Amino acid sequence: VCSSDLEAREALQPIADSPDAPAEVLALIGEINTQILFSPVPAPQKAEYTIAGGDTLGKLAAKYNAPIALIKKANNLTSDVIRIGTRLRIYQAEFALIANKTSNTLTVTDHGHFFKRYRIGTGEFSKTPVGQFKIVSRQEKPTWYRGDKEIPFGDKENVLGTHWLGLDIPGYGIHGTWDNSSIGKQATAGCIRLVNDDVAELYTMLPLGTPVTIRE
Repeated sequence: VCSSDLEAREALQPIADSPDAPAEVLALIGEINTQILFSPVPAPQKAEYTIAGGDTLGKLAAKYNAPIALIKKANNLTSDVIRIGTRLRIYQAEFALIANKTSNTLTVTDHGHFFKRYRIGTGEFSKTPVGQFKIVSRQEKPTWYRGDKEIPFGDKENVLGTHWLGLDIPGYGIHGTWDNSSIGKQATAGCIRLVNDDVAELYTMLPLGTPVTIRE
């Protein structure tokens, strides 16, 4: 990531925010945005912070409303232990998600501007609910509950992939999959499904409380 990436993003943003933005532009700016987000490069959207006594990653995550995983990845931290005097850059995002059941796409916005778009799978027979929701739980290596049966991560019957972002409607969420052929289709029991690499990226980015709009 370099200054030219920041300049490219600034130039492309008005195009990406337009209703008829070309797919190539959306893909390019999405890639630039995540490179900036996940690296320690300076950017106007990032707060500079120097670790002081008593600080923890948990306290910083709460202060900046950013997942611990994002703070660590963006600052090349390999441990939860932080040292006094270490300088961090923390992206000041205001992420929101828009899922479109017709196009099977999930668009991430930041402060109302286009950030990145992902391909998704949604519910067959229109089982994915429509409306305004928010992320209320986050789980890595999730357990799947099918009726009263608990199916742990790693079991071949567990369909949730590597990560789970639960919505404030019981039983529904955003998750990964081991069946990539289902992406781009209406093929789930109602949840929003992404390939595992994409849901891992979202898990790193999105804090609890992130709003999710699901549209027909």
